[in-house]
Amino acid sequence: MCDASDFVIGAVLEQREDGKPYVIYYASKILNDAQRNYTTTEKELLAVVFALDKFRAYLVGSFIVVFTDHSALKYPLTKQDAKARLIRWILLLQEFNL
Repeated sequence: MCDASDFVIGAVLEQREDGKPYVIYYASKILNDAQRNYTTTEKELLAVVFALDKFRAYLVGSFIVVFTDHSALKYPLTKQDAKARLIRWILLLQEFNL
């Protein structure tokens, strides 16, 4: 589960057993001045990228479900003029079984 605000991004790593979620790890990060100027979609995607990088050791080789409240993340590359930063992040996402 990932989320972003104007100043902070956060993530929770959970594992489901018998349909019940169990928290394994919490992580958060204060955004720097440049990151605070990102669009909402960029901040939400940054939260996902942060979580995947932070929890990489737990996630490699596993099927992953990402929960977010920002539905625009489903279509990050539909824009013809996608920023290089977004393209780099999408390439990182492709390393995982999402």
